[in-house]
Amino acid sequence: MRAAIATTGRLRLRELDEGDAGFMVELLNQPDFLRFIGDRGVRDEAQARTYLREGPIAGYARHGMGMYAVEPRHGGAPIGLCGLVVREGLPGPDLGFALLPGYYGQGLTFEAAGAVLDHARTTLALPRVLAIVSPGNARSIALLRRLGLRDAGTISLPGKDEEILLFETVETR
Repeated sequence: MRAAIATTGRLRLRELDEGDAGFMVELLNQPDFLRFIGDRGVRDEAQARTYLREGPIAGYARHGMGMYAVEPRHGGAPIGLCGLVVREGLPGPDLGFALLPGYYGQGLTFEAAGAVLDHARTTLALPRVLAIVSPGNARSIALLRRLGLRDAGTISLPGKDEEILLFETVETR
């Protein structure tokens, strides 16, 4: 069993690996993922393995953080992603999350994101975490506010025309 970076009452968060390719194809092609996060161009497991190697797995090596698989605490297939991403154009790591639709409305994203924020504060000693969200994504905006992140205006990421909302944790140092 792969080591967990965090465990909650119901969930276990762990680093992704190429064995998660099938799950990634499913998640990255969900309508809500495509609408609110974007099309990653991953349509099969070979593309997913490349995406994992060049994205999350490379992020762990380069930054000591990345997106993590969210799975039931006592075993089972991943149900989503939650973690921290270093993005060009942002002055700090970005909290990201996405669950398969069958797991919406159960408080699981709140639980996973809270564990990631705790990991960011305690293990990674980050003074601040950011989050970006599309203006129309009311569920994610409400979740970020519930997690205690505050509105920090809008931002446009390099190479993108759209303005997105920026949230941030309160500095702890």
